[in-house]
Amino acid sequence: MRVLITGGGGFLGQKLARKLAASGQLRGQPISSLTLMDVVEPAAPNAGFDVACLACDIADDAMVRALFAGHGPFDVIYHLAAVVSGAAEADFDLGMRVNLFGTLHLFEAARAAGNCPVVVYASSIAAHGGEEPEVIVDGVELNPQTSYGSQKVIGELLLNDMSRKGFMDGRGLRLPTVSIRPGKANAAASSFMSSIFRDTMQGEASNCPVGRDFLIFHTAPRTIVENLIIAAELEAEVFGYNRCLNLPGRSDTVAEMVNAMTRVFGPEAEARITWDSDPVIEEIVHGWRNRVISDKALRLGFVQDRSFEDTVHWFLEDDIVGRA
Repeated sequence: MRVLITGGGGFLGQKLARKLAASGQLRGQPISSLTLMDVVEPAAPNAGFDVACLACDIADDAMVRALFAGHGPFDVIYHLAAVVSGAAEADFDLGMRVNLFGTLHLFEAARAAGNCPVVVYASSIAAHGGEEPEVIVDGVELNPQTSYGSQKVIGELLLNDMSRKGFMDGRGLRLPTVSIRPGKANAAASSFMSSIFRDTMQGEASNCPVGRDFLIFHTAPRTIVENLIIAAELEAEVFGYNRCLNLPGRSDTVAEMVNAMTRVFGPEAEARITWDSDPVIEEIVHGWRNRVISDKALRLGFVQDRSFEDTVHWFLEDDIVGRA
C-alpha cells in the first residue's frame, strides 16, 4: 500500500501521517511507503516503513508528474494542499493556481498512473452559502460565496466525474472549520476560530473579530483525522452517485465555545480575548452556513464531536505549547 499526502507539511497532513505511521496499515493492508509533499519539505514521522518527504509545488504540472514517476503509483492519495480561504480571496490568481489547477494536475497524474487510486479530497463547508437554506441538508445545491469555496466546488465536480469515468476512486469531504488548530495563525478567514482558544491558553492575547453570538460549525483535529481514515477505508459503492459529502460537525456560538474552554482551563484564557470587529472577516464568514445536518456521513460511519470540552482536552493533550 503506497500512500501520498499533499499538504503533508500542514498540521492535518502531519497529524494524519503520524496516525498512519502508528497504525502501519490502511484499507486492511500494510503500508509499504508514505510520501509527504508540500511547497516546503515536510517533517517525517517515525514509521516502520519507507517515508519520503518532498518539496513540490502542486501548481507546477511537471513537478507533480515527476513526483508520480519517482514515487508512485499510489494506492491512496490524500489531497490536503490548498491556499486557505482568506489568502485565496485576497489573491484570486494564487487561489486559482493552487486550489484549481493544482488539483487538476494531481487528478490528471492519478489518472495517468492507470491504477484507479483512492483519492480523498479535502473540500470545505465554504462550498455552501448565498441563497441556500440556513440549515444545510444532504443534496442542497452548492452556492459558494468566496473564490476559495468556488475553487473547492470545481474540484468536487472533477472528482465526481473522474470517479464516474473510472480514473480514480474519489471521496470528497466538506470539512467544517477545524478548531482548535495548533501552530501559528494563518491567512484563513476562520483563523480566529482557533486563535482565540489556542493562543489564549498559551498565554497570548487574541482578537475575536465577530460577536459572541456568532455561530461556528466546527470539528476537532482528532475527529478530522479519524474521518480522513474512514473516508479511505469505505467501499466506493456506499457513496452512491455523489462522491462528496458534508462531514459531521458541531454548531456552537463563540460564547458557548469560550465557556467550554473556561470550564476546562479556567478563566485566565478568556481574559486574554479582545473583541474588536473586523468588517472584512465578518463579510466572509457571515456568508458561510453554520447549521449542517450530515445524515449521509453519519449513516456511512463518519464520526462527530460530542462537545467542545473534548476538543479543549485534546488540545491540551496533543498540541499546547508552553501552557500558561
